[in-house]
Amino acid sequence: MKVQMHSVHFDADKKLLDFVQQRLNKLETFYDKVTGGEVIMRLNNKDGIDNKTVEIKLLVPGSTLFSQEDAASFEAAADAAAESLRRQITRYKEKTLSYKV
Repeated sequence: MKVQMHSVHFDADKKLLDFVQQRLNKLETFYDKVTGGEVIMRLNNKDGIDNKTVEIKLLVPGSTLFSQEDAASFEAAADAAAESLRRQITRYKEKTLSYKV
């Protein structure tokens, strides 16, 4: 899956980018028709521990799936966002399969 990655207010290292790409590649096991995606990693100025945000947008035929998560680390936020997208993908797949029957 081809994914564009953007980091706002910091420079993401290759290890973080590979981690996020690996999480998104796992989503293809649930639905193989994902056409692309976009990941935005952002440092927030808000107080508290959860000041790192990961937004993931996946393009599937006929729809766009989106998830945004805040966490103390980008890895934790990416995990939570990928899990949310996994649930959305399974719902989307069930819905599209029920229309074809």
